[in-house]
Amino acid sequence: MAQEQTIVSGMTGRYAQALYDLAWDQKATEKVSADLASFAVVVAQNADLQRLVRSPVFTAEQQVKALDAILSKMEIAGLAANFVKLVASKRRLFAIEAMIADFQKLNDAAKGVTRAKVTVAQPLSAQHLDALKAALAAVSGGKSVDVDVKVDPAIIGGLVVQLGSNMVDGSLRTKLNAIRTKMKEVG
Repeated sequence: MAQEQTIVSGMTGRYAQALYDLAWDQKATEKVSADLASFAVVVAQNADLQRLVRSPVFTAEQQVKALDAILSKMEIAGLAANFVKLVASKRRLFAIEAMIADFQKLNDAAKGVTRAKVTVAQPLSAQHLDALKAALAAVSGGKSVDVDVKVDPAIIGGLVVQLGSNMVDGSLRTKLNAIRTKMKEVG
């Protein structure tokens, strides 16, 4: 059985922990992780599916029937499919996205992976991305870092890094706003 994690809590954490323990026992954590990630992407990109997931108007039976067809079409089966349908049958589908996020946190912790979100003004070269990963790995205690890079020209320059619950905003936009605020205080 997987070692007990204190990374997740609450109702979504209990569901995620139960699924993670079951996936661990069946040596299927990576398959379940990939299937749940695929499902989360489809939910995020489809307004009708978001309504199905979040709306209390649909009965549990309607949700399970619709999800059965969707999961089959996505070729998601086994633990991940059974989990999503169980969550729907228990009328907890509104929280599936948080459950998936909690499962991913448990899986990352077991693998020693830290996730970082980085916003940059221009795309990073491979060399800069490698240097950023190395710096973030050093800051996170030597863990492997999976970096999700988003390009946002509005930050003008620099970067914004979120590593776990820590955020560092080194963007030029933020620095210019700080200077503007100081100048207003002086003048």
